[in-house]
Amino acid sequence: MNLSISFFFCFITVMGFSQQVKKNSYENKTVTVYTSADSTNLRLSETEKIIFKKQAQPTEGEISVFVDPTKTFQTFLGIGAAVTDASAETFAKLPFVKQQELLQAYFSKEKGIGYCLIRTNIHSCDFSSGSYTYVSEGDSLLKTFNISHDKQFRIPFIKQAIAAGGGKITLYASPWSPPSFMKTNGDMLHGGKLIKAYAQSWANYFVKFIKAYEKEGIPVWGITIQNEPMATQRWESCIFTAEEERDFLKNYLGPTLQKQGLAHKKIIVWDHNRDLMTHRANIIFDDPQAAKYAWGMGFHWYENWSGGLPMYENVEIVNRTYPGKKLLFTEGCAESFKKDGYQNWANGERYGRSMINDFNNGTVGWTDWNILLDETGGPNHVGNFCFAPVHADTKSGEIIYTPSYYYIGHFSKFIRPGAKKISSAASRSQLLTTAFINTDGNIAVIVMNQSDKKITYNLCIGTHAAVVNILPHAIQTLVL
Repeated sequence: MNLSISFFFCFITVMGFSQQVKKNSYENKTVTVYTSADSTNLRLSETEKIIFKKQAQPTEGEISVFVDPTKTFQTFLGIGAAVTDASAETFAKLPFVKQQELLQAYFSKEKGIGYCLIRTNIHSCDFSSGSYTYVSEGDSLLKTFNISHDKQFRIPFIKQAIAAGGGKITLYASPWSPPSFMKTNGDMLHGGKLIKAYAQSWANYFVKFIKAYEKEGIPVWGITIQNEPMATQRWESCIFTAEEERDFLKNYLGPTLQKQGLAHKKIIVWDHNRDLMTHRANIIFDDPQAAKYAWGMGFHWYENWSGGLPMYENVEIVNRTYPGKKLLFTEGCAESFKKDGYQNWANGERYGRSMINDFNNGTVGWTDWNILLDETGGPNHVGNFCFAPVHADTKSGEIIYTPSYYYIGHFSKFIRPGAKKISSAASRSQLLTTAFINTDGNIAVIVMNQSDKKITYNLCIGTHAAVVNILPHAIQTLVL
């Protein structure tokens, strides 16, 4: 078959699928609605089944959510969280039955919310009980490299998580700081920079980590170059300007992974907030020698710490400017832990807003911060205590599920790897929405009501609609 004929048949196949979706009648099709709502007992609860009927032109006074499955965008990678030392140490303190409950709650699609992404730290971070590395001080040749520290808590937890997820887990790793002897300030904490003379040694360190974890039976899908490279923190941190990160990527890390047979590992740049991501993208992705090694860009949500609004539009700008590069949300949490704040509904809504906007702006995957923390919001060796979607009371052995767990679940349980983002828009700003079509053809539409009022809206696909009610401060997933 010549190329022109082959192209013709491919074109006809794609057009045929599109026309089939367009012509598909939704009349009398059933939509199952799952709801979580403030001031109720509804938590990912099946609340109703509704039926599509023929719809006339929507009127000015009606509220609608318009979904078009024929308009597809990025391919979904997955949703998950970070397995830090703090998470693993807390998990180890739970009774066996509660450990099994937690694994099912997170990683089972049927009994839980179907996580399929894991981020983990390369040696210590703030959510570790103390600072540590995998080498002895001054060992630039990495002859003493070993991950025995991680074998006590973190690796066993990750292995169980992978098993609970049916082996279908995508894991990536991030460093918070090189070892102190490789840094200008001689300290893993308080910022500082990588000394250029140690750049190759640090690149080799990534290779050692990947190979050591894979020897333990834990596949490493990718790495980020540096967690929060523009933040000088009282915990593990290291500063990379955009030019420094670009040069480390193209001169050291990228070529080193390639030489070591690890060119297939994904390298994620930035791994910091939305505010400066466009500048970082321009500097790295406009350099062909650096860009060829970068899978994409990771970002966090802490840019609004001073009271400003989240910079969602920056995600869209990077997506539009560099369509060949992927976008991955790599960290977010509710800060300033307070024990009486477990059930603060606003924490869950923060997740919902971010996930909807990030996916609508081209993000392929979304990773929460600590998957589990204890009753103090830790452990954390610098007192930087935070919320997690699930907390464990290590004294009583109980597990506490927060609203954030359920908000995330409205996405992760129903949108599966390989799904395609599809067009979804609301006619009123009180409602936020996003939608995906899974590889099996099932459509998942997420609708979030930010208002204090119950809203009735039409879920519209083509010339058909189904009438839906959503409670105040609620989130729904509609599956059809």
